[in-house]
Amino acid sequence: MTAEWQPTACILCECNCGIVVQVEDGHLAKIRGDKNHPASQGYTCNKALRLDHYQNNRARLTSPMRRRPDGTYEEIDWDTAIVEIAEGFRHIRDTYGGDKIFYYGGGGQGNHLGGAYSGAFLKALGSKYRSNALAQEKTGEAWVDGHLYGGHTRGEFEHAEVAVFVGKNPWMSQSFPRARVVLNEIAKDPARSMIVIDPVVTDTAKMSDFHLRVHPGTDAWCLAAMAAVLVQESLCDEAFLAEHVRGADTVRDALRDVSVRDYALRCGVDEELVRAAARRIGTAASVAVFEDLGIQQAPNSTLSSYLNKLLWIFTGNFAKKGGQHLHSSVASLFSTVSGRTPVTGAPIIAGLVPSNVVPEEILTDHPDRFRAMIVESGNPAHSLADSTACREAFRSLELMVVVDVAMTETARLAHYVLPAASQYEKPEATFFNFEFPHNGFHLRRPLLEPLGGTLPEPEIWARLVRALGVVDDADLRPLREAALRGRQAYAEAFLSAVSANPTLARLVPYVLYETLGPTLPDGMAGAAAVWGLAQKVAMTYPEAVRRAGHADGNALFDAILDSPSGVVFTAHNYEDDFALIGHADHKIALEIPEMLADLRALAEAPLRLTTAEFPIVLSVGERRAYTANDIIRDPSWRKRDTDGALRVSVEDAQHLGLVDGGRARISTAAGSAEATVEVTETMLAGHAALPNGFGLDYVGPDGQTVVPGVAPNALTSTRWRDPYAGTPWHKHVPARIELCPAG
Repeated sequence: MTAEWQPTACILCECNCGIVVQVEDGHLAKIRGDKNHPASQGYTCNKALRLDHYQNNRARLTSPMRRRPDGTYEEIDWDTAIVEIAEGFRHIRDTYGGDKIFYYGGGGQGNHLGGAYSGAFLKALGSKYRSNALAQEKTGEAWVDGHLYGGHTRGEFEHAEVAVFVGKNPWMSQSFPRARVVLNEIAKDPARSMIVIDPVVTDTAKMSDFHLRVHPGTDAWCLAAMAAVLVQESLCDEAFLAEHVRGADTVRDALRDVSVRDYALRCGVDEELVRAAARRIGTAASVAVFEDLGIQQAPNSTLSSYLNKLLWIFTGNFAKKGGQHLHSSVASLFSTVSGRTPVTGAPIIAGLVPSNVVPEEILTDHPDRFRAMIVESGNPAHSLADSTACREAFRSLELMVVVDVAMTETARLAHYVLPAASQYEKPEATFFNFEFPHNGFHLRRPLLEPLGGTLPEPEIWARLVRALGVVDDADLRPLREAALRGRQAYAEAFLSAVSANPTLARLVPYVLYETLGPTLPDGMAGAAAVWGLAQKVAMTYPEAVRRAGHADGNALFDAILDSPSGVVFTAHNYEDDFALIGHADHKIALEIPEMLADLRALAEAPLRLTTAEFPIVLSVGERRAYTANDIIRDPSWRKRDTDGALRVSVEDAQHLGLVDGGRARISTAAGSAEATVEVTETMLAGHAALPNGFGLDYVGPDGQTVVPGVAPNALTSTRWRDPYAGTPWHKHVPARIELCPAG
C-alpha cells in the first residue's frame, strides 16, 4: 500500500466531496474526507467508502468492441476502431447531413472533462442536437430561471434562518456542501427552521419543523397557497420588489384570487400548517429554497418550479447572507441554444432535446430523423422512460457508438463500444460549481494508470478528430512551439490563431489538447481544456477572480493545476448577485404569462391522474442509502435493501394482502415487474416507491449473471411528460400493485 493519502473526489452525487485515498494493488483501499477541500472540508457520506466497487468491477471493458452481424461482439484494435468510426460518421454527414448525428451524455456526476472534448468532434461533423440526464430533470427549472433572471440559483443553506426543501431529501441525496452537518445545525437551533414539502416522511422531513405532507402530484396547489399567503397577509418585501423586480404586481393580482383554504384541501395539508409555514418564510431574516426531482418529475413540474421561486423572491431573499444566489461557473452545463426538434417539434431548452422524445425522433421515416448516435458516459437504454421504445430506436440506427467504462445496457445496442479510462485513471473535474459567495473548482489528478486497453476520453476524441482530417498539423505547430515558451506566449499565439482560423476556433478543446496538453505535468494532458475555461472565467468575473487571489486566467489555471484538493476560483460580494442577473436592467422579471395562466387553471384542474385500472401513484428512482444511479453495477456494495424494495404504505399493504419481505407485482401502462415489498409508515396510502440504480445486470464471482431489483424505466412512459420541458413524470406513474402468488 502507498502510505500517501492522495486527494481526489467522490463521484456519486453532484457535490463531488473531496476525499483522500490510499491505493493498494490497484484498489481504493482506504477512503476518508479531505479536510483541505474548499467546499466539503472533510465531510463525506457513507457512499464514498464504496467507490472501489466502481473502480474495480467485472463489467470494465479493456478493448474496443465491434458488433458482428449476428449481434455478438468482437474485440478490435484502437486504430481499426478509430478509422471505421470516423468513416462511418463521415458517411452519415456527407449523405444526410451532420445534424442527423445525435449526441447523448457528456459525463456523469463527476466526469465532465470528456464532454468538453467530444464537442470538438461533434462540431467537426456538423452535429447540433444533444441531450443528457439533465433533460430528464432540470430543463423545466432552467426554462423558468431563464425567464426570471437568466441564470441558475442556489441557496446558502449554511447560513439560512429558514431552509425550504421541495420534493427534496438532502439527508439522502446531499446536493449541497456538508449537507448532513448543515441539516443537523438547522434542526438543533431553535432560532432556525426547516420546511419540507413532500408526500413521503423522508429522513429530512423527520428533522423538519414544518412537514407539509402533500398528496402525490399536488405540490403546485400547496406552493400556490403558500405564495398566496405571502401576498394576502402582506408578508412581501416591498422595498426589494420595488427596486429589484418587475412584473410583481401582475403576479400578486393572480395570487390574490387563490383560495388558500381550497388549495390546502386539494393538496391534503391542513390550512393552518400551510399558513404557518408561509408566515415563517415571510418573517425570516433569510430563506433558502431547494427543489428537486420530487417536483421536477411530477405533474405541473414547471409551474411548481416557478411557484417555489416566488417564496424567496416575494420575501426579498436574494443577494443576502443565507438567501438565494446566482453564482459564477467554470463551464455552463446548459447552453443558450433553443428551437425545436426536427421530427416532433419538441422544445429544445438550454440546448437539450427532451429525453422523452428521443425514440420518436428516430423511429420514423421522416427525412430529418436521427440516423446516428453517440453516447458518452450515459446509459439511456436503461435510464430514459420506456426502455422498450428506447432499445427499439437504438437498434434501428445506422450507426451508434458508445464511450464508457463498462458494457452497459446501451453499449449492447451499439455498433462500436470504446472503453474509457475510469474517473480515477485520468484527470477529471465536475462543472457542478454552484456555491456563493465563494465558488470552488477541483481538478482531480489520476490515482492509477489507465487500465490496459482503455483510453481517456480526451485522447479518444482527439484521435477521431485527427481521423477526420479537418485540421492541418501545420496550423498547430506554432501553438506547440508557443506552449513551450510559457503561458503568456501561448495565450498570445492562441488568440491570434483562433482569430485567423475559423476551423481552429470551432475546435478549441482539440486544439488545446494537441498543443498545450503535451506541456502539462505527466498524465494531465486531459486538463488542457481547463486553460481555456480559466481564461473565460477571468474575463467573465474579473473582480471576483482577483478577489480569490488569481491575477488573471493564466494564474487561475496554474492555481488549479497546483491545488490537488481544489481551489476557490471566485470570491463574490453579496451585492454582486444583482450584476449576475442576465436581463439588461438587472432586475428579476417575475411575470411569465404561461405560468400565470397555469396558476389560474389550478382552480379547475383535476387532482388525480390515476384510474380504476391503475389506482396507485408509483414514484420511481427514489434515492436511498445504497443507491447511486447506474455508476456502480456491482450489487455487493449494498449492505441493506439489496433487492431495491417496493415501499408501500401500511394501509395499502393491509388492503392488498402484502407483507414485509413478501413479493408483489407492479403493473403500469408501459409494463410490469416483480419486487420485494417493504411496508412502511413513511408512505401515504395510494403511494408507492421504487429506488434508482437497480435492474442492472452484473456477472458475479461465480460467473453467474444477476439482475437485482427492478429497472424503473420498464414501468415508465414517454407520453407522461411536462408540456413545457418534456421532463418525465417518473414520480407520478399510475400503477396497480398485486400480491404475487405463492411459489
